[in-house]
Amino acid sequence: MPSLSPAIAEIRLAVRTALADMPEGSTVIVALSGGADSLALAAATAFEAPKLGLRAASLTVDHGLQEGSDAVASQAARAAAALGLDPLIVRVDVAGEGGPEAAAREARYGVLRDAAADVRAAAVLLGHTLDDQAETVLLGLARGSGATSLQGMAPVREDADGVRWVRPLLGVRRETTRAFCVASALTPWDDPHNRDERYARVRVRERVLPVLETELGPGIADALVRTAEQLREDAEAFDEMIHETIEDIVEHAEAGISASVAALAANPAALRNRIIRLVVDSEFGVSLTRTQTIEVARLVTDWNGQGPIDLPECSAVRRGGRIVFTASGR
Repeated sequence: MPSLSPAIAEIRLAVRTALADMPEGSTVIVALSGGADSLALAAATAFEAPKLGLRAASLTVDHGLQEGSDAVASQAARAAAALGLDPLIVRVDVAGEGGPEAAAREARYGVLRDAAADVRAAAVLLGHTLDDQAETVLLGLARGSGATSLQGMAPVREDADGVRWVRPLLGVRRETTRAFCVASALTPWDDPHNRDERYARVRVRERVLPVLETELGPGIADALVRTAEQLREDAEAFDEMIHETIEDIVEHAEAGISASVAALAANPAALRNRIIRLVVDSEFGVSLTRTQTIEVARLVTDWNGQGPIDLPECSAVRRGGRIVFTASGR
């Protein structure tokens, strides 16, 4: 018998590991664009899922942003059916803030979330690779948005709607997914947007990472991903500490929520700032910038009688021994 391609073996193992804890008889959905990454993921899932007693389906979202997108979606669905997956295509209208790329992403995840809820899927599988993770970390570094962005994408994440998002290929290089497709006689679609240097991610992929590899030596992408993993471990430890602390120092207030000044002051700055961000996010559904967070923290650490601080959807003021967050307009 011919030996199994190393690329096929690597990706099948990654998928098998990701599916190992799924309940027998449940359904998993592969987000399938037709590109090499998602096509390799779909093929490996079609092979591994039945062996674990799982039903596997694919969902392809046609955003209609490019000419011929309907043909691309149909081709992806045919490939999924040939692999033994239950294929579904959904056409969505893209509209929203942040440009077409952000709007398309939001629409795509909305469709995937709805589909997962409809069939009570155990997970939605996404085809992000190690290279995607490295690019995400670099983009987060460029934005200066702190450790949360530098953690990159989580291998497994459950959202507020109970949908479980799983990325089996985060430890796999992009070149391996292409080798998988070649070895499996699969023809992936090459999205022209992936070569359009108007997009920051494409510039990172085509220009920044190659320069870093040349100037600093090989292994930059792997190093960035290791950094993301370490930061994620730290963040998880911080989150546990915050949730334990927050129960003792936070109280509901009229039209808002409040936190003890003394307790905030007793915590190190890293914990204090995270508590402030978590309180505002959980109560008002907004994310504070670092500048906004520091301004609120000054109500604790540098109190000189300053008045209320206007924040998105709310305001913060020191009142007695507490920092009170109140919804805007109250």
